[in-house]
Amino acid sequence: MSTECYPITVLPHVTQLYRDYIAMPDGPAVKDWYGANPFDGTWVNSAGAVRDDVALADALQRQSVQFGAGTETLANIEKLRSGARAVVTGQQVALLGGPLLTLLKAATAVARAAEATAATGHAHVPIFWLATEDHDLEEVDRISLLTKTSVEKIRAGLKTAVPVEVGGVTLGDGIEAVLEQVSELLAWAPICDTLRELYSPDATLGGAFARLMSRLFAAHGLIVMDAAGREFHALGAGVLRAAIERADEFEEALLARTRELEGAGYHAQVLVKAGASLLFLIDDVSGERLALRRSGGSAWKAGSKSYSTEELLAILESAPERISPNALLRPVFQDSILPTAAYVGGPAEIAYFAQSAVLYERILGRITPVLPRLSATLIEPAIGEVMARHEVSLPDAMTTSEVLAQRLGARAMPIEAKRKLAAVGNTMDAELGALTEYLGGMDASLGRAAAVSGSKMRYQMSRLRRMAATFELQKEASLRKHADALTLNLFPNAHPQERLVCGVWFLARVGDGLIDRLVEESKNLCPGHVVVRL
Repeated sequence: MSTECYPITVLPHVTQLYRDYIAMPDGPAVKDWYGANPFDGTWVNSAGAVRDDVALADALQRQSVQFGAGTETLANIEKLRSGARAVVTGQQVALLGGPLLTLLKAATAVARAAEATAATGHAHVPIFWLATEDHDLEEVDRISLLTKTSVEKIRAGLKTAVPVEVGGVTLGDGIEAVLEQVSELLAWAPICDTLRELYSPDATLGGAFARLMSRLFAAHGLIVMDAAGREFHALGAGVLRAAIERADEFEEALLARTRELEGAGYHAQVLVKAGASLLFLIDDVSGERLALRRSGGSAWKAGSKSYSTEELLAILESAPERISPNALLRPVFQDSILPTAAYVGGPAEIAYFAQSAVLYERILGRITPVLPRLSATLIEPAIGEVMARHEVSLPDAMTTSEVLAQRLGARAMPIEAKRKLAAVGNTMDAELGALTEYLGGMDASLGRAAAVSGSKMRYQMSRLRRMAATFELQKEASLRKHADALTLNLFPNAHPQERLVCGVWFLARVGDGLIDRLVEESKNLCPGHVVVRL
């Protein structure tokens, strides 16, 4: 396995709350907002009971057969029927499986389930929860793949008349052109045949995604679950009912948690507004997914239509699939259906679990532990060779191509030139510092003038260094090409690789063994970001 473990701060835009969560127990006291310390093993003793193991297993079995699940998955469903616990993760049903982080999440759930089984002697199974009920179609209708010189963004152009649950959107004939473009970019690797088989014009976005994940993780028994239907919503109806009947209580608790987070120097990941709710309603005529809002007392609104509390409860009773949870309620809804021992999430999800905790406590009487997914950058051999040649580490490459090229040019300068530039720079800094201090002792204004002049001199010295580095770049054109290649592959478009590049790009490059490798790497309890050398 990889031994390169970097602090999570190597990634941009990581929230302070997630940093402190990763630092448990040495960092600030954020444990009360989570179910357990993710790194000390105590989470393996956690799991809630479900209302009906048999009904859950029956529903999962029927669905898994539709998804083309293998024997290992069906065996895991039977373990659930007999009282097994679950390690759960999930993701939006993005086009062609979405970014690499989708595979990292699933691999982590597989590894953590095996870890819990070994530690307790009680069966734990991995489950992947499909976020098919989201309605942001534009967000999931895109992928990014790498060419030799750029990031290629591809869209299927999926459209609906109104915002509907994305999982049920039919791919249509336009998917053929997408698959042709993708196959060409992936050099017609074997994964392309799988994509063509699963992403047919009559398939839905959610169904194709489910079959892809079932196929990729078949050997590891991953249970892929789409909870948007009536069976699963009926199993979790108690949580949806509580969100209707106790809306005022939950709003007050969430607003109090927001104040608590802000008072501790954090921010609320999900904005909670007065009068909003934790629920969406599917319009029975248009199929549009609408946010439910409270308009006072027992009055509710969804779009232009008004409902009473009694009417919503009647809908929940007769057609529970029409009411769905928002981001804060979704994990509680999930864990009322599943015997969840832990949830595997990314940085953003884990940040909003601090808010969901108040709902867990009030509805389920417990908090599900949340564990970090594997965070990783995958490095192909050719890229690794370039890194080694120029002594570039991952943090070095997480910048712009221009900055990295300047660094490579500076490193390529003759030793004598480096020594002379360093000697002059060090001598100048020392003399300017002494002069500024001396003149400042004579007169404050003289000291300020010396400081300004010194800054200008240092700028010119830095400019001279850059000019020398640029000269080396121009003399050795390969340096700029190498800088371009490194930043493109490791930090494409100034984004972490795992959040931008589609997972199928790596499957095309590495083959079927990639999934086994990611599961193995997920056993590494690095509390930060890992380099995986392929």
